[in-house]
Amino acid sequence: MATAPASRLTDRKRDAIVQAAIVEFRDNGFEATSVDKVAARAEVSKRTLYNHFASKDELFAAILRILWENSASDLQRAYEPGRPVREQLLELVHAKLAMLADENFLALARVAIAAGLHSPERAREMVERIGEKDGAMLDWVRTAQKSGALKPADAAQACKQLECLVKGAAFWPQVAMGQPRLAAAAQKKLAAATVDLFLSHYGA
Repeated sequence: MATAPASRLTDRKRDAIVQAAIVEFRDNGFEATSVDKVAARAEVSKRTLYNHFASKDELFAAILRILWENSASDLQRAYEPGRPVREQLLELVHAKLAMLADENFLALARVAIAAGLHSPERAREMVERIGEKDGAMLDWVRTAQKSGALKPADAAQACKQLECLVKGAAFWPQVAMGQPRLAAAAQKKLAAATVDLFLSHYGA
């Protein structure tokens, strides 16, 4: 009987660890989740888990990053000079809203915030690692500015303001106050209002 290549088996074990960790962290929180519990759920040895992730903190940061990358694939778009700026920005904001509506991402964001209350340093590290993957919108804004579609301004500040408009309605109320995720119609309405407000100030 043929055996799976070692690399494929290693990838399967890593995937099993990630999926097990998502469930454990989501259901039990950061402090109550242990490496032993994750390894048992993933049906791997603790040594195997440590071969992939050096610590519980690294494992948690990794699964947040994986969820972010999987959800944020639609955000990886370059500015297109031949298309209306509003149309492109609407697509980016819609993609952002879809990412923020991911149930696992929201659940783990709550875990991250709770863990950060006990360890601000840990929270900073997690945010920095995720932030490394969140530069697509900034790149888009800078290119749009160079093309003359947006006014010259502090691109980083503009992106922060756009993030606040989106997360103020579609992330923080859900994470901090347990409000339901926005339905598709509400996401569409929020995206249009956000883009129009943003362009009223930054549009060329």
